[in-house]
Amino acid sequence: MFLPTGIPETVEELIDHVRMLCSVEGNFRLQYQDRDFDNALVNLTSTSELNDCSTIKVIPLDIPQDSEITSDEISLASSDTEMLSSPSSSVSGRTKMWPRVFVIPTFSYDTELQLEKANEVYKSNMTAFNPSSKTKSDILDRLAEEIFQYKAYPDDFDFSNVAEALIKKHPCLTEPGPYNGAYGWKQRMKTKMGNYRTHLKGIGCSELLANSLKSKRPDDALPAKKVKRPRRGEANHIPDIPNGETAEKLENERLALLTEFKKVNNRAVIKEKMAKTFYLRRQEVVEKEMALEELLRRWPALFTSEEINLEFQRVTTVPLQSRFLAALDNISPKVVTAIENRGGVVREKTRNIMAAFHSTQDVDMKRECVLRALIWYLGEDEPTLIKDYLISQHEEAERELELCTIAIYTTRSTAGLLEPPHDIGVIIEGVQILNHLQSVAHAFATLFGLIYALNLKYPEQLKYTFEALQKIVMEIEPKKMSRRTARSSRAASITTARPESEREKERAVRIEEKTPENQFVSVCRPGSCWRRASPGVELAECPVSCSHSKHRATKQGV
Repeated sequence: MFLPTGIPETVEELIDHVRMLCSVEGNFRLQYQDRDFDNALVNLTSTSELNDCSTIKVIPLDIPQDSEITSDEISLASSDTEMLSSPSSSVSGRTKMWPRVFVIPTFSYDTELQLEKANEVYKSNMTAFNPSSKTKSDILDRLAEEIFQYKAYPDDFDFSNVAEALIKKHPCLTEPGPYNGAYGWKQRMKTKMGNYRTHLKGIGCSELLANSLKSKRPDDALPAKKVKRPRRGEANHIPDIPNGETAEKLENERLALLTEFKKVNNRAVIKEKMAKTFYLRRQEVVEKEMALEELLRRWPALFTSEEINLEFQRVTTVPLQSRFLAALDNISPKVVTAIENRGGVVREKTRNIMAAFHSTQDVDMKRECVLRALIWYLGEDEPTLIKDYLISQHEEAERELELCTIAIYTTRSTAGLLEPPHDIGVIIEGVQILNHLQSVAHAFATLFGLIYALNLKYPEQLKYTFEALQKIVMEIEPKKMSRRTARSSRAASITTARPESEREKERAVRIEEKTPENQFVSVCRPGSCWRRASPGVELAECPVSCSHSKHRATKQGV
């Protein structure tokens, strides 16, 4: 494993690198070969124990559902979990984002037995299984529970993924109709998830209670007004209160955190208390929508580089800085090639940026050039986000930055990008949040993390830039993009994702029927019905209800 910046300072940062570079999912710990004990593997507690080319071992802490595990292994895993889990953790806290491939859970024994027999029958004679109401209820209950482990408010695309995964694992559940025979299950899951949310709301789930009429202000007491739900892939948007904690206890922890924050070399205590008060902080950020000045006063520890990274990971379960920089380095060659192949305004605006990119060997400077050029490539204005000043323009910079909603500023002794910045900082609502950051790329990652930590909206003039950072660089909700971002990324060969509107059109119903002369395919697309048939064969009745009269004809001999 190659680490461009060397061995990290903390074990947590090393774990983030392993998770990113080796594509390891779930919770795990690291072990290393200790020379004092004849290279025996021991748990890694400090990266100072590692040397260049050291060997580390990844020990998973999550037990796979489909693997055979002995009772000794189960007890060992349970003890590890008890030692590593916080006593105040909540059962509702999510640790993973929506998977690329949804794994269908195991149903009850009798349901699994019925599906196993029905799948054998379906493979032999294509006879679909007609489950009883009890079996359907068991399937939908388990699916709703599994979906809620990732999202409380899945969208239509998520339901389609789950329905298709269900039919793929249990083809006997295929039903007549569109979407590869999964349309009926998709609609049932939507209804079931609504009922499941109502059930959890009655129990007291914080994420769902936030949208109840009783929790809203009198002026906003309407079902569709001020709905607080994840919009950008937040896994823990509004977490539940930790077990054994109360609002009063957490407020006392917050007050103690203010004292601890003033002490020197107190990162471990601050990290622990920030994790413990995550529920209280999200209540103030999301539900109460506190102003930035109030949050700065109540949570000063949040506005440090380290805690911004940790808060982002608490909200999304994704490491921020390590993934951002690694992914940026990965896509940079493709972005540069695509920009240099573009003409017109993009080429003219990025001419000096690309010249600086090819003139420097500094990694931070190359990252800065790629990010600046990416803004122009997406059709947005780079100076709207990045404000460049000379050191002599200190007073002018202060006046202008006070009027900025969101900005990254740099100060240099001379104009141009070849000289490293003297200072780099982040501005939100005219307030300087951080300064003296390592590079512009680090400032981008920090600003992106603050948007999630403070539940801010993307600036309208830069929405495509931040969407690209979210879905292409960080790969959060990558399958749903706006048309501009998707087309730009495909043109640069960064991703094969398509805008949601185009994917919907490709969900076509295809029916193949053999005729005495040949075979024809009938296709009906939402909003654009059309047909393709063999010569001399009339069209069959359209399988999807539509208003096109020409689809009402019937094929001869049928």
